[in-house]
Amino acid sequence: MATPTSVHWLSKPTLRNPTFVCAFSGWNDAADAASSAVRHLIDGWGASPLAEISPEPYTDFATIRPHVRLGESGERSIVWPTVTLWHVSGAGGDVILSLGPEPSLQWKRFAGDMLAIAEHFSSKLFLTLGALLADVAHRRPVQLIGTATDADLIERHNLRRSRYEGPTGIIGVLHEVFSRAALPSASLWAAVPAYASQVPSPKASLALMKRTCEIIGTPAPVGVVMHLVERYEEQVNSIVNEDEDLVEYVDRLETATDSGMLLSDEVSDDQLQLDFAEEASDAQAAELVDEVERFLREQNSD
Repeated sequence: MATPTSVHWLSKPTLRNPTFVCAFSGWNDAADAASSAVRHLIDGWGASPLAEISPEPYTDFATIRPHVRLGESGERSIVWPTVTLWHVSGAGGDVILSLGPEPSLQWKRFAGDMLAIAEHFSSKLFLTLGALLADVAHRRPVQLIGTATDADLIERHNLRRSRYEGPTGIIGVLHEVFSRAALPSASLWAAVPAYASQVPSPKASLALMKRTCEIIGTPAPVGVVMHLVERYEEQVNSIVNEDEDLVEYVDRLETATDSGMLLSDEVSDDQLQLDFAEEASDAQAAELVDEVERFLREQNSD
């Protein structure tokens, strides 16, 4: 398959059957966990730029706006919301890493671009990372959900077959396109606390990184994120302790987790948000979000 014109190559490496790992900011990325996981892999491995996918055909710039940046001499430049790819060679083999905002338009065409890149390098596995909101406690181990359609992948990496039906994002579209092309694909999702949805979760990012590298067969560069986890738990503890109802709610979640109650098997790769409304009214949930945002503003001002 010829490389699409929307793909702008930044380098021309020779890669051997790389694992293709990608994440998107936005709907698929609760608490920035998935996008941060890929960013930490890029930084931790010192990955090199590979390509950019032009945002022009795929982005509603009124929704995902470009940013103006000022250089050292005061010159202005526009930074466009672009899906960028990097490459790295490690102990587990070659890897392509892709990160950027979820496209707004022409999802089928975008998925075709991603497939063309994978086929260009004879990728052996397409792996997506995501994060969902769930009734889980921030002080307990992160629960991961892994799905695939290929029976061999499911058995080899202890994954499961998704049974979800309903609204989907770009990740769901990508997996259908890769499946139709007979290219193995899998999806990993980290569950993050619904009550702390406004706080970026390095703890969930770390869990995704470790599981991703386990599948690739290479050590995870955990040093770039380990020191952030303790700070995250302290931040969320401060938010929880300001609300007696929230303290009680988190205690119940911890008790449920400790007694072996995990996420339902019905939760899958496309279900990106579970109902927090069962434990709090809409007004309470909105009040909680306001409280979290106020806390973060106070932290940033210190």
